[in-house]
Amino acid sequence: MIAVDGPAGAGKSTVARKLAACLSFLYLDTGAMYRAFALKALREGVDLRDEQALAELLADTKIELYPMASKGLVQVILDGNDVTALLRTPQVNATVAQVAGFASVRSDMVTRQREMARLGGVVMDGRDIGTFVLPHAEIKFFLTASLDARAHRRYHELQQLGFDVSIDRIREEIAHRDMLDSSRPYAPLLQARDAILVDTTDMEVEEVVAHMLAICRHRLD
Repeated sequence: MIAVDGPAGAGKSTVARKLAACLSFLYLDTGAMYRAFALKALREGVDLRDEQALAELLADTKIELYPMASKGLVQVILDGNDVTALLRTPQVNATVAQVAGFASVRSDMVTRQREMARLGGVVMDGRDIGTFVLPHAEIKFFLTASLDARAHRRYHELQQLGFDVSIDRIREEIAHRDMLDSSRPYAPLLQARDAILVDTTDMEVEEVVAHMLAICRHRLD
């Protein structure tokens, strides 16, 4: 098992997905699970400050992840419906950290994530994988980048999806999410002591993947 952690915009999902493909491992995007649940909470009009209401909603929520071989992506099925294209809207971006911050929500999700990884041969990315979800993963990475680099990546990503967004607003939202993720009392974002730090600020995606792949092949051989 390989754990890939890091803050928003560090490139975790893209890199972890490509790394899994190179190793013929299964890629599990835990962030997509929280995004799908945030989307449902928004649709249902649940008070995002009400932990019990969110826990009850999650108990009645089915989230499935399927690899999309033709695109190298992950298809996300929420209660039987494909919501893959809806998970990176500004509304979901702005609410997912709040929804994901509650202990009861994370506890439920962690149980699901561990079950998905039970058979091994997976690359799982998120914010608490190496420290909490898969603390015994054979290899752990912690990806980071400067706030400006992460904000510009998210800005271009949203522009490509057709959203009219402000780079300053995105920078503020990412900084706020960093604060929420790193300060939550239950499974906060932090680098595991045995994780390999990779600063992606000045690196292209393929360069990051090649660096991590070389480490994986050396350790897994």
